[in-house]
Amino acid sequence: MKFNESKTKENLMRAFAGESQARNRYTIAAEKAHEKNLHVLEEVFKFTAEQEKAHAKVFYEFLTECSGENIEIDGTYPVDISESLEELLGMAEHNENEEHDQVYKEFEQVAKEEGFDDIARAFFMIGRIEKVHADRFGQFKKWLQDNQLFVSDVSTTWMCLNCGHVIDTKSAPETCPVCGEDKGYFVRIKVAPYSC
Repeated sequence: MKFNESKTKENLMRAFAGESQARNRYTIAAEKAHEKNLHVLEEVFKFTAEQEKAHAKVFYEFLTECSGENIEIDGTYPVDISESLEELLGMAEHNENEEHDQVYKEFEQVAKEEGFDDIARAFFMIGRIEKVHADRFGQFKKWLQDNQLFVSDVSTTWMCLNCGHVIDTKSAPETCPVCGEDKGYFVRIKVAPYSC
């Protein structure tokens, strides 16, 4: 099948649009978290937004031979507006699961049927990443719901996202003893980016 006549071409543009919108939704959610001094949630949203940008780039680059054209697509995209970070995390979790469970599996199947194995593989692999995103959002939502974002039942290793200070305790300190930032910067080291 010719790429220009394929359903895969349209699905790539839908995926590019979806990833681009997710990036912006998460950037806006990060601003809400910043306003509430929940910097760990701000960083989770920003970190995920950057990964969505990387996904969008993968899908966009598959469209190189369409450069200079306009691709008409239809689609539905979520409007996730809330003052509640718990709700924003829940909406993000739902959307990421939907991409993993339904959207990218369908796009992968169509790409396979049309003979675009490399594109099918990209949909499969990025779909798996979306499941990681969903699980991460779900975990932070649960900690927020359970009032456990900065408290643990057992001694836990916490890291300040601002300066990197690490401390073992049942709860994050009210302020970082190194840089003075408030507890909103602390995250469990097991979910901190770049920790070993």
